[in-house]
Amino acid sequence: MLRQELAASYQELSEEVEHVAEHPEPVEEEEMDDDQEDTSSAILPAVFLVYQTITDFREKLKHPVMSVSYKEVPLYDAPGIALYPGKAQLLSCKHHYYDHIPPLINPGQPGEIECTTQRINYTDPFTNQTMKHALIVQGPRDVKKRELVFLQFHLNETNQDFSAINYLLFSSFQEFLNSPDKTEFMKDCESSYSSWKFSGGFRTWVKMSLVKTKEEDGRETVEFKQETSVVNYIDQRHKPASDQLFFVVFEWKDPFIQKVQAIVTANPWNMIALLCGIFLALFKAADFAKLSVKWMIKIRKRHLKRRSQAMNHIS
Repeated sequence: MLRQELAASYQELSEEVEHVAEHPEPVEEEEMDDDQEDTSSAILPAVFLVYQTITDFREKLKHPVMSVSYKEVPLYDAPGIALYPGKAQLLSCKHHYYDHIPPLINPGQPGEIECTTQRINYTDPFTNQTMKHALIVQGPRDVKKRELVFLQFHLNETNQDFSAINYLLFSSFQEFLNSPDKTEFMKDCESSYSSWKFSGGFRTWVKMSLVKTKEEDGRETVEFKQETSVVNYIDQRHKPASDQLFFVVFEWKDPFIQKVQAIVTANPWNMIALLCGIFLALFKAADFAKLSVKWMIKIRKRHLKRRSQAMNHIS
């Protein structure tokens, strides 16, 4: 009876070992599936990160950032002041310092002209028909001493409802003097720089600031910004209604030149380093998943081997 029970137990264990050897438990496949899911879940964010990195790099190349810096200078290169007085007459032109302008003596009468001036005629660059008459005056230089240029004009008669004198500023009076063709120089200035006006019967105080912009092709352009304050002139002369005086002051606002340039913030080396890090992480994840699968298979085989040995020992 005991022999029959042992034989039956042996038969059942043999069948179970054969069944396990031929049909492994599904735990291994589930674990392999879990590893594959973990690998896929790691790959998808990495692919999205690569796409986003390349997209950001291209956007930064298309849209550079404007960088603004300030350079302090003790002296400016004297700018050129081009005035278009028309029928108005220049009465006086003087350089003063520390924002001090002495009281007027005999306003409306010719006074001292202590500025460096030149007169030039050229055709309008936009119409090529109208002749323009410009008075070129050397502007202030010493910003530390708050140098200014004070000009006085007189207009005896006008047939216009409003009277004003046009002017424009260009970067260097010395460049104008050294130019071999001053008419072409003034045409280029009028095409490149903005023009302003100051009215009769007022003292217009112009405070200038300089902006240099570096273009993408390496060229440097110069632009003037200005702040103006207007004060009414109380004219106490006995004069006809058409007789007017014009007063204008030019001064540097501060000793800082503003420099603007476009900077591309997209760094290719940073992008390459980031992509290398992403690919390295992907390879590491793939290797880890592969090793995990091999390790699980090895553990499973060892488990089955020990189980079969135990069955053989029992048998």
